[in-house]
Amino acid sequence: MKKAGLKVRRVTGNVIAEIALIVLSLIWLVPIVWIILQAFREEPGAITYTFFPQGLTFENFVRLFRDTLFIRWFGNTLLVAVCSCVLSTLITLMVAYAMSRFQFKMRKPFMKIALILGMFPGFMSMVAVYYILKAFHLDGQLVSLILVYSGGAGLGFYVAKGFFDTVSKSLDEAARLDGATSWQVFWKIIVPLSKPIIVYTALMAFISPWSDFIFAKVILGTNREQYTVAIGLFEFLDTTHKSTMFTCFAAGSILVAVPVVLLFIFLQRYYVEGITGGATKG
Repeated sequence: MKKAGLKVRRVTGNVIAEIALIVLSLIWLVPIVWIILQAFREEPGAITYTFFPQGLTFENFVRLFRDTLFIRWFGNTLLVAVCSCVLSTLITLMVAYAMSRFQFKMRKPFMKIALILGMFPGFMSMVAVYYILKAFHLDGQLVSLILVYSGGAGLGFYVAKGFFDTVSKSLDEAARLDGATSWQVFWKIIVPLSKPIIVYTALMAFISPWSDFIFAKVILGTNREQYTVAIGLFEFLDTTHKSTMFTCFAAGSILVAVPVVLLFIFLQRYYVEGITGGATKG
């Protein structure tokens, strides 16, 4: 009787958990399905009173490429995201390796300061950053975004440091006995063993500039040719354009999501390994 009761409770718990997961999945999937349907919707206008459109068409994608600067905006965003990704990943990994392997006087205070600063959202410094860039005549340029996104990358070293802590220090010692420098140890030994954390760091560094709106809007100003996708698509939602361009906005939203989805699909294994490997106490 006792075993039967335990089995019933276990089955009941599993059923409740599965129902909860199904409900949560629907909450996540319904908006995604809706925006996909809007991207292919034939009837114009921003407001619809039915979930499924009356007709489907590819014309919204054609208009997006033909009548807007979407290709230019997409290229700008890709350039900023890739450059920021490379620089941020290198900076983060080097800082994390230094924090993991080297002992110096201000190491602990620096780690505490980095932790405290990481608790504040980046947009709090937005106005100050804008005026600094303006003083150097860098406002309204894509290179400014690359500098902004890469500048604070070193403060996000904690996850990578946790991963490097799991790599045996005997490898470093053996390499130094053979005459290797710290840079050679890092580049030729640690980096080849750290693919999961490199992928995780690179993905995080890519997604942030790819989807950012606030910093890009403030720094780039009104130069439409320098816009990123986020700013360009937001223009389609203002009172002047939303009645005619909402379906193009939906089409652009789908195209913007494609690169990130593909990256997560193909690099999911390394992403999970990077998170779990870096979740150690530093």
